[in-house]
Amino acid sequence: MNELIETALEYIESVPPVWRIVLVGVAILLETSVLIGLIVPGETVLLALSTGIDAPLPWVLTIAASIIGALLGESFGFWLGRTFGPRIRASRVGRWLGDDRWQRAELLIQRRGGPAVLISRFLPVLHSLVPLTAGMGGMRYRRFLAWTIPACVIWSTAYVSAAAGASAGFRELSSSLHWAGYLFVGVIVVFLVIMWLVKRSIGKVMNRDLDEAAARAADEQGKPGTGNTDADNSDAETAGVRG
Repeated sequence: MNELIETALEYIESVPPVWRIVLVGVAILLETSVLIGLIVPGETVLLALSTGIDAPLPWVLTIAASIIGALLGESFGFWLGRTFGPRIRASRVGRWLGDDRWQRAELLIQRRGGPAVLISRFLPVLHSLVPLTAGMGGMRYRRFLAWTIPACVIWSTAYVSAAAGASAGFRELSSSLHWAGYLFVGVIVVFLVIMWLVKRSIGKVMNRDLDEAAARAADEQGKPGTGNTDADNSDAETAGVRG
């Protein structure tokens, strides 16, 4: 196992640090962009390239590249929503995403506002759909940035630090422990499991909240005397005049 991990790390380290940092920024930009983010494995690219970090400066620059890429991707989605949102939703690709996802993104923005932008960074699919929906809904860009920047910082720092820490530990222990490779894999797996549990917990809470909100909205629309009040009053006035 040690030899396999060493070979993989040497391959990653053979890529010049500048190019690794650029690739991180581009991958995360695509991963957070509308629609493209559904097929680009940005998290995997970030973890893999971060294992090549062997000093504090590359660690800082990799995190910065990830943050900048995420902000550019989400800002692009926000601009698309502000400019072409309804057209995108009505397009073939928008219909492919499903009206349920659009409605849940809208409801999340309506109920949570700015915090929805932060939360969505940790939710599959919604992390690329919420910026577009926020732009469609008229959220101010300054407010959008105020919530998405902390999310990008937390997310990027966690992924880069986990991968860099695992590889640093392996380099230090590989010469003295023949099972250091298993320790490296274990650290990565534990981190991914933790992130999966965090995302799953956030998703369950959000889904329950959105389901309850949708149910309340449906009940209110179905109550007698709601939704057609003006028309009912007009008919009553007309009947009174005729009488």
